[in-house]
Amino acid sequence: MQVQSPVKRVAAIHDISGYGRTSLSVVIPILSTMGIKVCSLPTALLSSHSQYDGYHFVDLTDNMSAIIEHWKKLGASFDVIYSGFLGSHKQICIVEDMINEFKTENGFVVIDPVLGDNGKQYSSISNQIVVEMRSLIKKADIITPNLTELFLLLGQDYNIKTEETEIKDMMLKLADAGPEIVVVTSAPDHNPGRQFSVLAYNKNGNRFWKVPIDYIPADFPGTGDCFTSVLTGALMQGDSLPIALDRAVSFISYGVRATFGYKHDAKEGILLEKILDRLNTPMPISSYEVF
Repeated sequence: MQVQSPVKRVAAIHDISGYGRTSLSVVIPILSTMGIKVCSLPTALLSSHSQYDGYHFVDLTDNMSAIIEHWKKLGASFDVIYSGFLGSHKQICIVEDMINEFKTENGFVVIDPVLGDNGKQYSSISNQIVVEMRSLIKKADIITPNLTELFLLLGQDYNIKTEETEIKDMMLKLADAGPEIVVVTSAPDHNPGRQFSVLAYNKNGNRFWKVPIDYIPADFPGTGDCFTSVLTGALMQGDSLPIALDRAVSFISYGVRATFGYKHDAKEGILLEKILDRLNTPMPISSYEVF
């Protein structure tokens, strides 16, 4: 008889970058700080994340299935399956098999569909990956696309001037494909004094949620990975969706502000080591809205 783990476990299917704070280098410390055991299934090994020129890339596709098979032999179980960057269409098939094998009745699947940003598809992401990601998200309970990825998943041309009412319709279309919760990060907010918000739709209750983002004129890689990791950890701790969204936005905003004050290479990402303890401090007053 398998002994139940005293802490919750997440299978994290992401790449790992040796330099810079992205992917598993932020997923592991964030979720560990939140009291969750991370079991890593690396998709690729990079000398640095892809915003640095000349990075070395090792594709781990051919090793992923062997890792999963060993987990099966160990009788491993996971409360959550959480995927991020997938470097090939073959990896998408592997993740589908992983979900079929390990998803439990009370567990959930989080998919961060890493496809592009700022209106452009990432150079490492083929059109085939985009097409097959549309199939993979059908197996997710929660997806967290940014605005660019929202358009790519729906096969529509990117438009930064898209209104909230249009984004709501797009979120409903994605939810119809399978996910119970659709979270859109970096959605344009046309209200005075704002630039961006995080928007979410939950089929359970048919509700839309919105959390405004404090704007700082800085761009740090890995903030999307940090956001989805905090969101996942908060939901695993039993938070409601709007509170989990609030915690994730608050943490990222604090991290950006804490980092922006230093003379610091922005490509390295937010100074995560200085703010991890924030995850275990009382939350500020909630700022979520129903819209």
